[in-house]
Amino acid sequence: MSKRSEALADRLEQGAAALADFAAALTEDEWKRRTPKDGRKVGVIVNHVATVYPLEIELAQTVARGETVTGVTAEVINKMNADHAMANDGVSQEQTLELLRQNSAAAAAAIRALSDEELDQAVPVSLYSDATVTCQFVLEDHAVRHSSHHLARLKSAVESIALAA
Repeated sequence: MSKRSEALADRLEQGAAALADFAAALTEDEWKRRTPKDGRKVGVIVNHVATVYPLEIELAQTVARGETVTGVTAEVINKMNADHAMANDGVSQEQTLELLRQNSAAAAAAIRALSDEELDQAVPVSLYSDATVTCQFVLEDHAVRHSSHHLARLKSAVESIALAA
């Protein structure tokens, strides 16, 4: 196992654990509250993170194989996120926490399986306007940071909701 892939997987697990700890402590009201600006419910966003781990890993694995990524754009991701929010509006805290646990563990295992050569593989990726980026960059920009990215926003949203009450 590569030291780099181990470090990336560890960071993903730490972020997922922090998000899970935060989500597990939410009240039912906090879980169902809509976030400012975004409009999605807090629980829907946690579920979103859990749901997209497999897609984020698939994207990185495509790069690791040296295959150009096409068709993945901000517009496609925004539509996917909106569709997810509508389809999962009533998602339960328990189901989401289990999905987060399962999918983050599978994502970490997939990252650990990557070699340094695969992490260094670089190809054009449509999400970055066809810029040539490495597998490691894709992992760090998506799966590895995803929990932390949303956790910071969710904490802020829950705090602002509490202050407004």
